[in-house]
Amino acid sequence: MTNVNSIKSVRLIIDEVKKAVIGKDKIIIKILLAILAKGHILLEDIPGVGKTTLALAFSKSLSLEYNRVQFTPDVLPTDITGFTVYNKQTGNFEFKPGASMCNLLLADEINRTSSKTQSALLEIMEEGRVTVDGTTHELPKPFIVLATQNPIGSVGTQELPESQLDRFMIKISMGYPDAASEMEILKSRSNYNPLEYINSIANAETLVSLQKVVENIFVDDKIYMYITHLAQATRQHPMLKLGISTRGAIALMAASKATALLKGRSYVIPDDVMYMYEDVFAHRLILSSNAKINNITAKQILDEIAGSVRKPEISAGQGAF
Repeated sequence: MTNVNSIKSVRLIIDEVKKAVIGKDKIIIKILLAILAKGHILLEDIPGVGKTTLALAFSKSLSLEYNRVQFTPDVLPTDITGFTVYNKQTGNFEFKPGASMCNLLLADEINRTSSKTQSALLEIMEEGRVTVDGTTHELPKPFIVLATQNPIGSVGTQELPESQLDRFMIKISMGYPDAASEMEILKSRSNYNPLEYINSIANAETLVSLQKVVENIFVDDKIYMYITHLAQATRQHPMLKLGISTRGAIALMAASKATALLKGRSYVIPDDVMYMYEDVFAHRLILSSNAKINNITAKQILDEIAGSVRKPEISAGQGAF
């Protein structure tokens, strides 16, 4: 797939999802960029703002096989990974796939299940495969986890550990729609379901091709050093107990490549890095007790770091296409 065709496909996908998710263009773009960068997405939001609609809209526009799991305390790891069962007729043990055997897994309210079930997602999200009874099974490609959690209700929730949060490329919030968008939503839902009008723009094979195009976006050594300095600055900041891991820095690099493609370039510039900077970094940070006492947020710290780390001088030029 050529870069020109890639950018056209990306914009068509965005336009299709916007039919069902009104007034959240930036959220749609960032989620698609994370998907193109082979990342997983954590949506922290209250119920009823369209998280499931968003996931369904992406699955329809991309023709992806889609599974949804409502995480509760009684969901077992085998519900996610699958299990083996003895077949009396053949005399063999057979693998029964779990919910993860799909292209797009919506993990609804992931923080309401047990830590044991949450940990079943670690190998799945990092390596795109599941190991059951010593046998490894590859997941379909592409494979994306779109997880949600409710920031308000804390009863019966299990806070995601740092190792789990680190496997999500971005953490974002949709929030309530503005008045104009909400009125448009009400009008559109009065006599039809917008999801029924979403066309298939791509398929799993096309998405894998787009991901390969993103991988081949050029990154100058100055950009690599810029991302490295941003990550290292978080590890040295006095208000942070835990800074950005190398995995987090790699995630920012991949997200920057996807951003460059969307903006019509075959190379990354500093503005591409900044576009997803907070979405990639903020949820990976652990604030010090001093920061909490003084009501200092992760966003404030990241803004400070972004202002203190010198941007490399790389011009956007005329773009690649």
